[in-house]
Amino acid sequence: MTADTSRTRRGKVERLLAAYDMGEVGEELVAAWTGEGRERRSLRELARYFNEQLIEQVLTEHAATAVGADPGTVLDRLRDDSVSTAVRNRTRRQLEREGVDVDELESAFVSHSAIQTFLRHRGASREEPDTDQVAVEAEHVQGLRNRTVTVVEDKVSSLRSTDRIDVGSFNVIVDVQVYCEDCQTGMDVDDLLEAGGCSCPDA
Repeated sequence: MTADTSRTRRGKVERLLAAYDMGEVGEELVAAWTGEGRERRSLRELARYFNEQLIEQVLTEHAATAVGADPGTVLDRLRDDSVSTAVRNRTRRQLEREGVDVDELESAFVSHSAIQTFLRHRGASREEPDTDQVAVEAEHVQGLRNRTVTVVEDKVSSLRSTDRIDVGSFNVIVDVQVYCEDCQTGMDVDDLLEAGGCSCPDA
């Protein structure tokens, strides 16, 4: 097995857990997903938890104090679209002054699909009361998204390797939005399926 193949099979979450010495976080993810002794958490909640723990680890390693905010707030300032550009840039400068490579940190953030891959590789599963058609179709949508990510990654990597484009380490993010013309609401397809609908009043 080549080094690149090994990295791919380990998955992004597994690599980060090892790189940042956060092995216990991996166990917490599994327990929170399966509901061992606690309320079960969604993939999106687990992705946010992981990213917060990653930020906390980085801040601790750099003894960073200038940011003056908890990991969740730092995450929101860096990633939340509702945050102003001024606040985002100020947070980046504060982190950089503490020696944090912000670009590297942001590239390490994981999505809910990365968490799903991690849990699958760990063999984590949980019994659902009923497997309905919504859940089945959600899995199909996720499969399509994953295949799109793989195709785009391959194309970009190929172009980079032949010097046709210039790009550093990269991640491919595929967002699928569903826009309801009736209530003028746009939602991520996963959020739509999980919520059971949009903002339209019940018929």
